[in-house]
Amino acid sequence: MNSKFENLGVKPADILLPKAGTDMHRWAVVACDQFTSQPEYWEEADRIAGDAPSTLRLILPESKLGDANVDEHIAAINRSMEDYLARDIFTTHGEAVIYIERTQSDGAVRPGLVAAVDLEKYDYTPGSGSLIRATEGTVLERIPPRVRVRKDAPIELPHVMLLIDDPEKICVEPITAAKDSMERVYDFDLMLKGGHLTGWKLSARQMDQLADALGRLASDDAMESKYGLRGVAPLLFAVGDGNHSLATAKTCYENLKKVTPEDQWASLPARYALVEIENLHDDALKFEAIHRVVFGVDPEKLIAAFKEFYPNAHEGPGVGHTVTYTHAGGAGCLTVPNPRVQLAVGTLQNFLDAYLKENGGEVDYIHGDAVTDELGAKPGNIGFKLPAMSKDQLFKTVIADGVLPRKTFSMGHAEDKRYYVEGRKIR
Repeated sequence: MNSKFENLGVKPADILLPKAGTDMHRWAVVACDQFTSQPEYWEEADRIAGDAPSTLRLILPESKLGDANVDEHIAAINRSMEDYLARDIFTTHGEAVIYIERTQSDGAVRPGLVAAVDLEKYDYTPGSGSLIRATEGTVLERIPPRVRVRKDAPIELPHVMLLIDDPEKICVEPITAAKDSMERVYDFDLMLKGGHLTGWKLSARQMDQLADALGRLASDDAMESKYGLRGVAPLLFAVGDGNHSLATAKTCYENLKKVTPEDQWASLPARYALVEIENLHDDALKFEAIHRVVFGVDPEKLIAAFKEFYPNAHEGPGVGHTVTYTHAGGAGCLTVPNPRVQLAVGTLQNFLDAYLKENGGEVDYIHGDAVTDELGAKPGNIGFKLPAMSKDQLFKTVIADGVLPRKTFSMGHAEDKRYYVEGRKIR
């Protein structure tokens, strides 16, 4: 490995890609935590994949995490991984970093880099000073079922997306300019309105230059110029998507450390996790609000409880935090003047956590206004729509306050989320 990467929390990886001739349209599927309340999406993905090699057979859609036969699902996934390895369907790109361009549903092209991050440099604890940090509060109860999926898996497939705060565009963008001279490793249309994806391998020289640029971002000078801070623990990577997936990888690695001599930790494949890295300042990267739909409740009672929880809350717009709602009986909005937290999502989530604990019901996190309204309007449901957070505040907030409220933002619409393409052996 290029020694320049040693202290940066990221490195080239031995990346698995399907061999030439694989139907990549059927191979790649969207991140498992999308469309959790729309089983018809996953049914259509299954129809498209058919009997062709597909990452759909290597992941567990989170809509199935609560199934009574979830253990059977997990066992089938592991068998498929072993089968694909035994059938030698992969080509290994050794010590590689892949530059990708994703054409989104809006036509914008989003560039990124696929590489491995060092889980020793990552900590999801709020207020952590690690080089790689979570952006939202980690719900510890969500980790064990995800550990069950990963712990015996021989392969990982990434949907984690890390952000760098690179306003001068010194890391990704120089590679964009040189792509025509690079080795192209895939180029295909994604299924189900996912857009298009193209990938190129970085040269040794490009990886060297990338390491130098990342080192500049992690320097004291960069921390001072961007945040007015000096001598603090640098924040190089913030988790933009897949907080709980990376926390799961960390947990699996920490569990392995308990049964592995310390002098062998560095050689554990599970010490690293494959991710996509993107520049926060790329124009194609948009922050979208993540809305809430509450299932199995009386909407009118819930709204009344909201007003009791926040005695100064009122119907209609106003100064403060405003959230709009839709249920079978109609639509409206609620405003909380002089809120106690920074973001409207925190105001709503604090109430929902307390209400659901006391009264029952379930909440799902939804991308898109139309889907939120559609699901919220069904009997026994209520949908809440939230304003989007400015992405310029992300790094500053994580450094100053620790993590954001859970599910504060989403990087684009559901169909624009990362699709599984690359893999890496973790056993």
